[in-house]
Amino acid sequence: MSGEILFSTDGDIATLTLSNPDKLNAIDSAMWVALREAFERIATTPALRCVILRGAGDKAFAAGGDIEEFLTVRATVDDALHYHDTLVAAALDAIRACAIPTVAAIQGACVGGGLEIAGCCDLRIAGESARFGAPINRLGFSMYPGEMAGLLDLVGPAVLLEILLEGRILDAREALQKGLLTRVTDDEKVLDEARASAARIVAGAPLVARWHKQWVHRLMRGGALSAEEKRAAFDFLATDDYREGLDAFFAKRKPVFTGS
Repeated sequence: MSGEILFSTDGDIATLTLSNPDKLNAIDSAMWVALREAFERIATTPALRCVILRGAGDKAFAAGGDIEEFLTVRATVDDALHYHDTLVAAALDAIRACAIPTVAAIQGACVGGGLEIAGCCDLRIAGESARFGAPINRLGFSMYPGEMAGLLDLVGPAVLLEILLEGRILDAREALQKGLLTRVTDDEKVLDEARASAARIVAGAPLVARWHKQWVHRLMRGGALSAEEKRAAFDFLATDDYREGLDAFFAKRKPVFTGS
């Protein structure tokens, strides 16, 4: 029986749950496809302002890809290219390209493909007993370059090579120290903290959140900003939310943003 990606919403916050509990939420082919499709759905739902990603239960965020299906999905080079590029990397790219903020709520094992998914999120909140790594060197295969991008952007080459070359499992505190995590909290508070983080995000102007993500990604690509890009950085001046933010500030009241 294959796993699934559960989708739910609470107001303007969506929650995606990686659910394959019999295998510590290991991600099979169908789940990679469903994950990409979920983010495509989110991209066409303007009312949403934040996404929380989590694993089903409290034992694992995701314990990597489903190794049991590797003998079939990666039987040949063409099969492997389809699996890793068309399925896995495409799903990871969809997470990174998500216009609205994403928060990973991490409990338990966050390994291999699970680490790749978390690394593509904007914020990562983990419990004290969470553990991280990609010990695939012990399985005799390497991480596909298209799957490395999020982790490389997140922690840089030195830490990524340490993770891949040693194949060591890190505890939450070491993962935090190495830049893999945003913060660590008590295990029983992970979901509450993720929801609190999402609430803080949606309290801000939604267009501003999108622009902040856009500009961070643009700056990471390098190169000088064009004159057109510099002007675009002030698009907020023409928004209702900008006027609402200033009016609320001077009136000493809470702003009500509409995303316009």
